[in-house]
Amino acid sequence: MPAEPVDDVLAALADPTRRRLLDLISASGAASATELAGGLPVTRQAVVKHLVVLDAAGLVTGRRLGREVRYEVRPAALEATARWMASLAADWDRRLARIKAVAEAAEAAEAAASDEHH
Repeated sequence: MPAEPVDDVLAALADPTRRRLLDLISASGAASATELAGGLPVTRQAVVKHLVVLDAAGLVTGRRLGREVRYEVRPAALEATARWMASLAADWDRRLARIKAVAEAAEAAEAAASDEHH
């Protein structure tokens, strides 16, 4: 995954209010900014600003229904970021396994050398 979408997603998720918004939208399926503001200790205007960031990161989408905009979670960006993080974790696991193998081999060689001297 290119760095920019991951950067946008991680930056958006860095804010606890935006994470809470995602939780609320996910739980309800779709919600308006007014409904979301009811579940948070921030104003509707603050919620709208947070929703703009989440939308720009590809995490939510707004759909106009009559006079209101209903927001829904868009999972693709979050799933792509999770895959990137899993790949990164797998790379580190492989590196740590190699370090462990080298350390264990050195320890075994040291033990064998020690046994030869006794």
